[in-house]
Amino acid sequence: MIDTADTFTEVLEAAEALYKYCKQALEDKKEEKEEEEEEEVKSHVDGNEPQAGGETGSDEDKTQEIKNNSGDSDEIEVESDEPETKTADSLEEALKDLVQNFGSENAYLELPKVNLKDIIITNDWINQEYERVWSDQSPDYFEKVDAEFAKFKKQAQKEVNYLVKEFECRKTADAYSRSSTARTGVLSTSKLHTYKYNEDLFKKVTIIPDGKNHGLVFILDWSGSMTDVLLDTCKQMFNLLWFCKKVNIPFEVYAFTNEYPIFKDGKFRPHSYEKKDGLISIPEWFSLMNIFTSKTNAKTLEFQMRSIFRIAHYYSRSFYVPYQIPVGMGLSGTPLNESLVALHQIIPQFKQENKLQKVQCIILTDGEAHPLKRHKEVRRQPDTEPYLGYGQLGDWCYLRDRQTGMTYRFTGHWLNITDVLLRDLRDKFTDVNFIGIRVLAPRDANSFIRRYSGVDDWVKLQKVWKKERAFAIKTSPYHRYFGISSSAMSSDSDFDVDDDATKSQIKRAFVNSLKSKKMNKKILNEFMDLVV
Repeated sequence: MIDTADTFTEVLEAAEALYKYCKQALEDKKEEKEEEEEEEVKSHVDGNEPQAGGETGSDEDKTQEIKNNSGDSDEIEVESDEPETKTADSLEEALKDLVQNFGSENAYLELPKVNLKDIIITNDWINQEYERVWSDQSPDYFEKVDAEFAKFKKQAQKEVNYLVKEFECRKTADAYSRSSTARTGVLSTSKLHTYKYNEDLFKKVTIIPDGKNHGLVFILDWSGSMTDVLLDTCKQMFNLLWFCKKVNIPFEVYAFTNEYPIFKDGKFRPHSYEKKDGLISIPEWFSLMNIFTSKTNAKTLEFQMRSIFRIAHYYSRSFYVPYQIPVGMGLSGTPLNESLVALHQIIPQFKQENKLQKVQCIILTDGEAHPLKRHKEVRRQPDTEPYLGYGQLGDWCYLRDRQTGMTYRFTGHWLNITDVLLRDLRDKFTDVNFIGIRVLAPRDANSFIRRYSGVDDWVKLQKVWKKERAFAIKTSPYHRYFGISSSAMSSDSDFDVDDDATKSQIKRAFVNSLKSKKMNKKILNEFMDLVV
């Protein structure tokens, strides 16, 4: 029955038959043993004749004595009436050896679905704050910084036009590679004279499919460590925004912060999700400032860019700034991980609002993210009811995404949290490219490269870094992780020398200009490969 069982019903029937067979065999063995014991007792009783002067006891007393003395120890074996499953019992005993008596139970966690209205500081609100704060200060305060912004915008047009040209060329090449030729069904008069030796006399048309609708989401690091590189990072981002505006690509730019006021009209804003056991925790003070959006007109966008330029100059302290910045725009911590959680709601909303087919998510930062915690139900004495507390993300914790069916293990190291969140995003949004742009101090490049690359790649990237002060990593949780030297960014400039410069000074300025432009174009070319 076991050999021929094909269905679950047949397996059950075979199991039942096997059970009955084993139980019958056990009963037969038990009856046989009882008969042997009775024969043994009878033989002892019959053969035990009374001795002279001795005492004789009853047959019942002798039988009980024989039974009491039959065992080798004081233990009496109690036999079961049920068949013994030796394989299952052996497995159970073996599993006991694998149990960690001092370990922790695995915790399977999920991401909260945040309410974006409670997290995002809208672009309109920020724009109103600019106008309110700047209008209360003298226009003379901004004369120098605004002149520098106008100069930068003029110089940047060459790079922006290069981006536009690259994008259009690659877009045309991509469309051509997907084009097809079809017959129209209309005779071509220019081919009629070839009817004797040519069967194809119809006009043809080349069909070029429509290109994909693109969109870009930027996450900008607004932390205190960005002080020295914030201005140069914003300049790089401005180039990309001007490029998007010229080719009509929708975009949204969010700057993450822990400093924006979380109360309005005398009341604290509501928490962005309902707290419960088993969720990753997002702190109440986390905010995303929507500092730029493609929904504004060109005039408003330039005003907002100039405002951010002023704030970035305020922190760079490259020259004296007499003006004050709006409340909430101060640099803070690094809630990058919280931003990655919010992207689960931002990306679908962005795609739906703009009817997009292809989205790039670009994260510009100069450091690692703050670690996250988890909501945990805690019981303690003498409380009768549990309360909702917080726990660490140890190596026994797993992120579970019910939508994709994937689980990801946290290693217990705070650096691993960002990698886990990025892998989850990539598995969930397979049509989105996640691009990291890391602004690196020269002393941090080696450790950064080593973290995301093997020995062979590390040697190659080291050479590229020393030569070009920029590189692209393809082995990180990002689709592409660009490293750019902070010193190279700040020294990037056009060919500019004094009127009385010597030949050696002119040569040095020209070589430096070529190097910096080569670095930019190399990074931008790889960026275009992902965008198109």
